[in-house]
Amino acid sequence: MEKLRRVLSGQDDEEQGLTAQVLDASSLSFSTRLRWFAICFVSGVVFSILGTALLWLPGGIKLFAVFYTFGNIAALASTCFLMGPVKQLKKMFETTRLLATIVMILCFILTLCAGLWWHKRGLALLFCILQFLSMTWYSLSYIPYARDAVIKCCSSVVS
Repeated sequence: MEKLRRVLSGQDDEEQGLTAQVLDASSLSFSTRLRWFAICFVSGVVFSILGTALLWLPGGIKLFAVFYTFGNIAALASTCFLMGPVKQLKKMFETTRLLATIVMILCFILTLCAGLWWHKRGLALLFCILQFLSMTWYSLSYIPYARDAVIKCCSSVVS
């Protein structure tokens, strides 16, 4: 259990420098990190579902764009409680996740633009779907061989 705590909190190195030890002394406890991860993730999912429900109201495209995008950002940010924001950002921009991260951020921005300024429901839905797909591809990068399995599965379905 202690090894799991060290890995999830970003302390997977056995020896730490002075800076890391100082940051660890002022960080949140493991149970607090887990609680805030769960709160942030669940609220992100609730906001995304609420945004989807608001889409069908008259003029609800603005609310949809804001709530759905905010929900996805909150769900993504929830992992900052597990590993810390700096490590999260470093992992997001590693070469294996770089394309998925860029597409995800671009889709966040384009969903908000389509809903708030362009008032195009179809574009907002398209960017919402792309948001979902890019976040899924990004999340799969954390599971060993998951992307390869998805690619093989999709190629077998197509052929």
